[in-house]
This record gives sequence, C-alpha cells and structure tokens, in this order.
Amino acid sequence: MEDIMYYMDTLFVLIAALLVLTMQLGFGLLETGTLRAKNAGHVAVKQIISLSVAALAFWAVGFGLSFGDGTRWFGTEGFFLNGSFTSLDWANVSIDIKFLFQLSFVAVALAIAWGGFAERAKLSAYVLFGIFFVAILYPIVARSVWAGGLLGSMGMQDFAGSAVVHLQGGMAALMATIILKPRRKTESLAGHNHVLTVVGGLVLWLCWFGFNAGSTMSVADGFFGYVALTTMLATAAGALGALAIVMVHRKKADIPTVVNGVLGALVAITAACAFVEPWAAVIIGALAAVATYGTSLLMAKYVDDPLCAFSVHGVAGIIGTLALGFFASPRLVDITGIGSAGLFYGGGLGQLGVQALGVLIAMVIAGGGSYAFLKLLDVTIGLRVTEEQEDIGLDIAEHGISAYGEIEEQPDTPTRLPKILGSSVSVMSPKK
Repeated sequence: MEDIMYYMDTLFVLIAALLVLTMQLGFGLLETGTLRAKNAGHVAVKQIISLSVAALAFWAVGFGLSFGDGTRWFGTEGFFLNGSFTSLDWANVSIDIKFLFQLSFVAVALAIAWGGFAERAKLSAYVLFGIFFVAILYPIVARSVWAGGLLGSMGMQDFAGSAVVHLQGGMAALMATIILKPRRKTESLAGHNHVLTVVGGLVLWLCWFGFNAGSTMSVADGFFGYVALTTMLATAAGALGALAIVMVHRKKADIPTVVNGVLGALVAITAACAFVEPWAAVIIGALAAVATYGTSLLMAKYVDDPLCAFSVHGVAGIIGTLALGFFASPRLVDITGIGSAGLFYGGGLGQLGVQALGVLIAMVIAGGGSYAFLKLLDVTIGLRVTEEQEDIGLDIAEHGISAYGEIEEQPDTPTRLPKILGSSVSVMSPKK
C-alpha cells in the first residue's frame, strides 16, 4: 500500500509540475497580446530562453541553496542534485519530482520579473539577470519560508508562494521598470491583440490549480480538492470584482482589467488557499482585484510597468500574505500544522505580525538585490536597447525578423465584406 501511495503522489506532483510549467505558455500569450506587435516574437521566444536559464541555474545552484541541507540561511549541499534535502522529507515523492515542482515555481517568479523589462531591455539582460535571480536571489526567501529558515520557524503561512514567488517577482519587475525608465512614446503603447491576452489569462487560471493544489504534494487525504475549491472561488470573485470596479470607474468593461483581476486574485489566494474558509477566499479574491486595478492606475503616474507586474503580483502578493493574519481558520491551521489562527478568529496579532515581517523581508531582499544587480548591469553592459532599436521593435532589432512577417499596406479603398444576416458592411483599408 505504501508503494502504491508513493507512485500516486509522485504522479500527482509530476502532473502539477507540468501544469505550472505550462504557465510559461500562459505568460507568453498574455504578454504578447498586451504588448505591441513589433515586439511579439521577442516576447514569445523570451519565454523559452527564460525557462531554459531557470532550469540550469536552479539545478546547478538554486535548488541546493533553497532546500539542501546546511545552515538556517542557505544550503551547503544539494548542488547539481547531489546531497540531502531533509527539508523536503515531508513530501512522499522522489527528489527528481520535488526538483521539477520547485523549478516550476522559480520559473514563474522569473517570468513575472520580465514584465518590468518589456519592450526596451536587451536580450542579454534576460540571461544574466535570470541566472542571478534563480541561482542567488530567489533561494534566500524560499529557504527562509519553506525550508526551516527564519520565517518558517516563526510560523509564516505562505502555502504556495504569494510572497516567495509572486512578491519577489513583482519587486524585481518594479526595480527593472525604475532603472530602465519609460518606453518611448512615439506611437500608441496599447496592446495589439487582446484575444491573446484573454487566452493567456485563461491558461494561467487553469494551470494555477497545479500551483496551489499541487502544493499539497499528496493525494492521500484529498485536501488538494479543498485547495482547488478556494482557488476557484477567489479567482471568480476577482474577475467579477475587477469588472465591477472598472465599470464604475470607466463605464467600460476593459478587457486587460478583467484579466488582471483574475491574476491578482490568483496571486492573493496562493498563500491563503489552504488556510481560509470559502467565504474568506471570495473576499480575498475580490479585494485583490480591486487593489490591483487601483494601484495600477496610481503606479502609471510614476513608472511605466507595461504588464502591471507589480500591481498584479507585488500588491496582490502582499494582500494575500497579510490576509492570513486576519482570515487564517483554526480548523485549517490544525490541518496544515503551520502558524496560528488569524485575528478574526481570536488569534490576536501574532500571525499578522509574522506575515508582515515576511512581506517586509521579501520586499527588501528581492527589491534590494534586484536593484543592485540591475544597476551593475546598467553601468557595465547597459540594460536598454538604443532608441532606434526600440522604435523599429525588438523583433527586428534582436532577432532580425518580424513575428508577423511583412504586412503589405493597401490604398484607402472601400472593401466590401460578405453579407451577414442580410446586411453588408464597408470598411476602409489601413492608411499608408
């Protein structure tokens, strides 16, 4: 029976890891649609490069520093998967699968960071910063929370990474946005294909069940089903919460806002999915969506964050992490065995204090480390492409080919479309 459970858990976690890795496809579609056509190919192939860098850097160094046996602060063995990983002994799956699952998480954090680089960073910056982030920076907070470090020993609750994954990625994106400065506004900065944006958002939503439910790393007691439930409810509330706030504010059902509401809710419930009751999940999802929208408008006045990476992943990550200080249910705390009940259940301010400390540490380490390394790159090799390269687009500048090929412009003559339901429509071809 033990062998059967081992095989079932291993298969379950492998499937979860593959779902989370598929989030790279979701990010690729969402980013491509949200950005301009002249950068579409660059954004798409960047996902392949980013995932490849993450895999090798995490295998060589990052996984060992995060989870290998060693000190409270960092692992001293486990590099290249050689050594012991007693911090992960609680999961009844092979070390290979544990690595793949954790790799999928750090790859998501790195994909989030790229939001701040979009449409103006050199391709070389992706490679160099990716190595640093995955091998050195990310493991500091990951070990502190998930591998017996300071925050974990204090009982910090972050089930699947609102702080460890999303806040760190959001802070890195913010630092890149600050150092790179705004994009040149020689044309509209609007996204070119919001169908891709929506499809990317849906892919991320579906794959997120691997992110959250997979973090149980077991099918034995069926608890993964409960985690999936709270994830679904929070996300639905986020979508409708975003729709409501943008309708009130702009009188239009803005498509990117609805998608960002979905993502903000997913980010927030990632920490809380195993600790809160369904009603609380709905509140957390809706609150995160509204905060994502509000802060994206505020941030736009000061920085050019093309994908609202900090609002979606940073702000929502903070909300989801802090929410546990209020909403953590005693019943679920007993099941997970982590931390204590939240303030609304008579738990006092203790858990809220731990969660706030975790947020602060993640922001300082991810933000400070990212800023220092990106500044070093900026003064040495340079982070930003030239103005000419930015104007022609990174598809041509970095890859020598346009994602959509040459589009021949037509003269301004009416084009008659086929009759639809008995009527016809005339449109003008694009102007030269």
